[in-house]
Amino acid sequence: MILSTAYLPPVEYISAIYHSEKAEIEQYERYQKQSYRSRCHIYGASGLLPLTIPVSRLNGHYLPIREMKIDYSGKWQQEHWRAIVSAYRTSPFFEYYEDDFAPFYKTVKYENLFDFNLELINLICQLTGINCKLELSSEFNHTYDESLITDLREVIHPKKSPYTPSAKKESGQYFQVFAHKHGFIPNLSSVDLLFNEGPDSISYL
Repeated sequence: MILSTAYLPPVEYISAIYHSEKAEIEQYERYQKQSYRSRCHIYGASGLLPLTIPVSRLNGHYLPIREMKIDYSGKWQQEHWRAIVSAYRTSPFFEYYEDDFAPFYKTVKYENLFDFNLELINLICQLTGINCKLELSSEFNHTYDESLITDLREVIHPKKSPYTPSAKKESGQYFQVFAHKHGFIPNLSSVDLLFNEGPDSISYL
């Protein structure tokens, strides 16, 4: 299976990794705007809240995703962390995982978007108990033989229906802090699941 990189990836992304023996992350495709590569969705008090990492326009948007640099001219780290804290500080497991995620927004600065995302993906897999081996692509291929590898690079996208692995069982809804206001919102960032369900998160994948 091959996936694009993703910022605090959605539940469908982590579920795909969980149900795969080996997952490869594409590092040579061109950067794509308005995708999960630099965007995630969390559940705020007003409903769905998108968070986007700004990238340097000096690079152009035609560089390989591996070379896209994060733009630190603004205060996006503080803004993202403030939004995450506001959304999840009353969730059952936020305090349990807070110290794992805080450094990404308070003390650590990654030059490249890909490296930042990869560290977060590895952290989320670790915290949810996923043991799948993650590898990085060695070259860019436009297409793959579907009988050999499942290509999800363009399948998992904010504007498309969530991908469901064939091995996945119906997991239903889980607790969300603001569900009493706006109802259950599926396929948000995997941190929504993690902060709300903690060690039981893997049972929803």
